[in-house]
Amino acid sequence: MILTAIFFYLFAGTTIASAFMVISSRNPVHSVLFLILAFVSAAGLFIMAGAEFLGLLLIVVYVGAVAVLFLFVVMMLDVDFAELRQGYLQYMPVGALVGIIVLVELLMVAGGWISAPNAVGSVAAPIPDMAETSNIQAIGNILYTRYIFFFQVAGLILLVAMIGAIVLTLRHKENVRRQVIGDQVARDPKTAIEIKKVETGSGL
Repeated sequence: MILTAIFFYLFAGTTIASAFMVISSRNPVHSVLFLILAFVSAAGLFIMAGAEFLGLLLIVVYVGAVAVLFLFVVMMLDVDFAELRQGYLQYMPVGALVGIIVLVELLMVAGGWISAPNAVGSVAAPIPDMAETSNIQAIGNILYTRYIFFFQVAGLILLVAMIGAIVLTLRHKENVRRQVIGDQVARDPKTAIEIKKVETGSGL
């Protein structure tokens, strides 16, 4: 029991410290490396909680694909983060409001856990017997039945985040001819083709 508590606090402390370093590091490459460390530590917490599938999925998908893709994009595209940070002061009021709301919610959760630690267990969904149902089947049954709406909303949020990242990092180079669909569709045969009468044997 003591060994389990030691590993829990080790993984939890590493996850929190890595998450803090992700948002506080000035170098984006270092932020991605700390993000990988946070993913690995969170995977250890999942495995300790009995959700082996989620832990391995976190390592294989997020660490092995997503985080490495982030690192590749940051290093290869040479994104000018100094330019992206310009004008961030105008978003400070909204960001501060969101941060205060999140802080209040966290304090409410912590206060409820201290005052009534058994309240969470009384309203949580029962965990099926692992001897009869596998870990993957139990997650699928809950995810695609009880929480299907939240699952779809999370997918939409990720889609919007992907579009936002593309818009922020997309740069248009000058003196580059681009395809204009409207001009191509509006063309007629008079402007699209030019007929020249060539005499025999003279060529162009």
